Amino acid sequence: MTTGTVRYVGPHGGWGFISRDDKQPKVFLHISEVQAAGFDEIVKGQRWAFTLKAGQDGRMSATDLEVIA
Repeated sequence: MTTGTVRYVGPHGGWGFISRDDKQPKVFLHISEVQAAGFDEIVKGQRWAFTLKAGQDGRMSATDLEVIA
């Protein structure tokens, strides 16, 4: 799994971006993935392990999230 830290949260909290620990391009994060992991909101600074998924537009997004303590 890839790991990283939430560095940006959108204005209404429905999306954000994770900066990857491997210094590759940042990854899109949607609130639905966070909720599927059992959390209510995207929190700046939160650390996640995740699987990369290519979206229809070619952007990479985070899925199958696991919190890193």
